[in-house]
Amino acid sequence: MNSTVVRNVSECFIKPFGPAQDSNRICNLTPWDIAMLSMHYIQKGLLFKKPATLVHRQDFIENLLEKLKHSLSLTLFHFYPLAGHLVTNKDPSSYTIFVDCNNSDGARFIYATSDLTIFDILSPVYVPVVVHSFFDHHKAVNHDGHTMPLLSVKVTELLDGVFIGCSMNHAIGDGTSYWNFFNTWSEIFHAQAQGHEYRVPISRHPIHNRWFPDGCDPLINLPFKHQDEFISRFEAPELQERIFHFSAESIAKLKARANSESKTTKISSFQSLSAHVWRCITRARRLPRDETTSCRLAVNNRARMEPPLPYEYFGNCINVVSAGTTVGELLENDLGWAAWKVRMAVANQKDGAVRDAVKEWLQRPVVYQLGVHFDSCSVTMSSSPRFDMYGNEFGMGKAVAVLSGYANKFEGNVTSYPGSEGGGSIDLEVSLSPDAMTLLESDEEFMEAVSVANFLH
Repeated sequence: MNSTVVRNVSECFIKPFGPAQDSNRICNLTPWDIAMLSMHYIQKGLLFKKPATLVHRQDFIENLLEKLKHSLSLTLFHFYPLAGHLVTNKDPSSYTIFVDCNNSDGARFIYATSDLTIFDILSPVYVPVVVHSFFDHHKAVNHDGHTMPLLSVKVTELLDGVFIGCSMNHAIGDGTSYWNFFNTWSEIFHAQAQGHEYRVPISRHPIHNRWFPDGCDPLINLPFKHQDEFISRFEAPELQERIFHFSAESIAKLKARANSESKTTKISSFQSLSAHVWRCITRARRLPRDETTSCRLAVNNRARMEPPLPYEYFGNCINVVSAGTTVGELLENDLGWAAWKVRMAVANQKDGAVRDAVKEWLQRPVVYQLGVHFDSCSVTMSSSPRFDMYGNEFGMGKAVAVLSGYANKFEGNVTSYPGSEGGGSIDLEVSLSPDAMTLLESDEEFMEAVSVANFLH
């Protein structure tokens, strides 16, 4: 299977429904946003089964596409920065980047077809490379939002299914923002199906008043003269991507073991699972004992700040926290020891630490580089099983799988999703070199905690 089996059929641009508002014309970028400019777009999507009673395929897909486009336009009214584009203003004394929310073509909408089936996508042990073709903006970095849409939706029709994949500029928002957008789009689509064409109430209104520390000019002057000083193009090495399923029962056992070994009750389920994955991947890599290794987690700062930022805050509000040690120490100690280090790294991310990090960034701005800030001796836990992914329905029932694109994949990246059956189960998409993946799959401690997920039910 390769990208040639996905054929783009049509393309158009979707603008926010209704007249533009002058007050919404400019969206300034925070330190959290600017730091993402050299990272890839967020690429996540949902795979749905076509209705079993489908009679007229052409009528079904045409009707679906029109409803998706109309509901997307209504959704963009609320999430208007996604319809804009990045702008850089520079002169000898300043270099600033912001979002022009009005003077743009809008969000891209692509319809594609493929002769593949759901079985072709979900039955292989490793995620097929063709899944990367279910997304637009392949290998694009967020700075490309100067000339590329900040949001691109690609709807790929399979023989027996439909994949809806979104590529959202990560300098505009984080995972919380992404799934708030996706959830709202689904909510509006559902209301539209109930006969509400234009006035659709939504549950979570995005808040576009971006957070800046006191005394910070919202238009941040960057210490650069040219984009080449802070933008790089990362090419991932050969990786295998596999989704491992962990049942709620298996995770509960890991949590109980971690807390028992650490003589505490404070280690969470996800911290226990993260520590388990960190130890097993490190063992599979067969690294020197004196090598430094770390478990990194993308942490949502919203509730950690004082006063807290609301869940609906639209933008980036994350930091990567790290628990570090040597390979030898990590593997000599038990799960509870590693889980406690992960727990402390997360617990120490409080209001003071968040504000200090922003203050330090303002003194010396840093744009994250995939090839520099993430190393092959560490494990990085990204995304979150708390995001409502399977609650999104577009007239085809519940999705059968969540999948991601090429974006932001590197050796040791672990993307977390809620399990499709719910109930506290978690799916982890692990990206590793072929050799390390083979050894991980033969690691008894790791595989003992893995369950078999029935994606094809």
